[in-house]
Amino acid sequence: MRIAVYNSAIPDVTANTVPRATRSILPFIFRLCFFLIVVSCLAAATDWSVPEQQLARKIVAITGPGAVSLSVENRSSLSRRDNDIVQNGLRSALEGTGLRFVKPEQSAANLTIFLSENASSYVWVAQIQQGGGAELAVVIVSTPRAAGGSSAGEAVPLSLRKTPLWAQESPILDVAVLEEGATPVHLAVLDAERVSLYRMQGGRWQQEQAMEISHARPWPRDLRGRLIPGRDHLLDVYLPGVLCHTAGSPPALSCRESDDPWPLVSGATGGNDLAVFPSAGLANGASTVVPRTAAFFAPTRNFFTGVLTPAVGKFAIVPHFYSAALVPREKYSLWLFATTDGQVHMVDGISDQTSKFGWGSDIANLKTSCGAGWQVLATGPGISADSVRAHEFPDRDPVAVSSAVEFPGAVTALWTEARSDSAVAVVRNRETGSYEAYRLAVACSQ
Repeated sequence: MRIAVYNSAIPDVTANTVPRATRSILPFIFRLCFFLIVVSCLAAATDWSVPEQQLARKIVAITGPGAVSLSVENRSSLSRRDNDIVQNGLRSALEGTGLRFVKPEQSAANLTIFLSENASSYVWVAQIQQGGGAELAVVIVSTPRAAGGSSAGEAVPLSLRKTPLWAQESPILDVAVLEEGATPVHLAVLDAERVSLYRMQGGRWQQEQAMEISHARPWPRDLRGRLIPGRDHLLDVYLPGVLCHTAGSPPALSCRESDDPWPLVSGATGGNDLAVFPSAGLANGASTVVPRTAAFFAPTRNFFTGVLTPAVGKFAIVPHFYSAALVPREKYSLWLFATTDGQVHMVDGISDQTSKFGWGSDIANLKTSCGAGWQVLATGPGISADSVRAHEFPDRDPVAVSSAVEFPGAVTALWTEARSDSAVAVVRNRETGSYEAYRLAVACSQ
């Protein structure tokens, strides 16, 4: 008698043992999952319609319905896709308010919209020019950036370039380029005891002259100093409680005790009381004119006392500060002061607003043909190494417009150069202990 034997289930057959009713709903389950994924992606997308409508209403409140020319520049980290979505949405929102787009020569108003951002929000700035000589109007809206979104440094319209100028073992206070062709060929280097002149010869720097600095009192521990090319002589040298001038040829240095204020506005064409900054790219040759503001430096410390001359509007005194930067506006100048308490004071002549931008103590301004025309360089704080980034101020919040330039150590000085379109940064190299001077300049890139 044979014993019945039962074979174990075959795997391929097991899959087919799913009930027929269950098999019939599997396609529906797959479609439902796909639908939920799509919905979740759409929900995660940023809704740009609210800021688009807000900006459109603000713009038409100034222009009224009619013909305008429109250009949109993306200075933010928006992706190409989001940038296209926002630009199309803005055009639709503006058309919905009664605006129609024409060529600039046919328009009643020229409209430029900048898509920018700060640390927490996207910031959209609209500049409106009505008529030939009408005042420029500016309106702004902002919308929070999504958590985990890309940062401002990932898509920036400008680049900040550094060029080595000089290096030495003793502390460098400042470097002035006295002559240049394609590259600098004549330098002045300021340290605690002398001004040294160097000329590029045969591809190497050769010292021309060393002029000793005479001073009766010992220097402060954290010494600071500036070199300013003179109008009718080679150099002026500003040190705490001491002012030096060069005279003659070859130049000789004459120093005296002085409490004269240090210039905050770099040398530019103009009279004794005004500085003139030509505006690049303007056919009418328009220029920015600002007072030659100066500030008094504490003779025994490493900061400015806060006393200004001339006053910035109603402010003749601001808090003690390490450095300052200028951002001219249409009818006033916005001054930024990096104060000794780690804050930035924004003074426009009427108000003094205080903010913390997370910057270091060194800032400087540049006048360029890039972006908005004026940029502010600011150090990023670090224990052993610093970086510098360029910013613009569409309103009172800085917008990063360049990636950070890294340095091999801490920045000890940052001064705008005489021609105002570049700055000198002095760094103490954390590995070698030597001091290195670099030129920082903005390059227009997009």
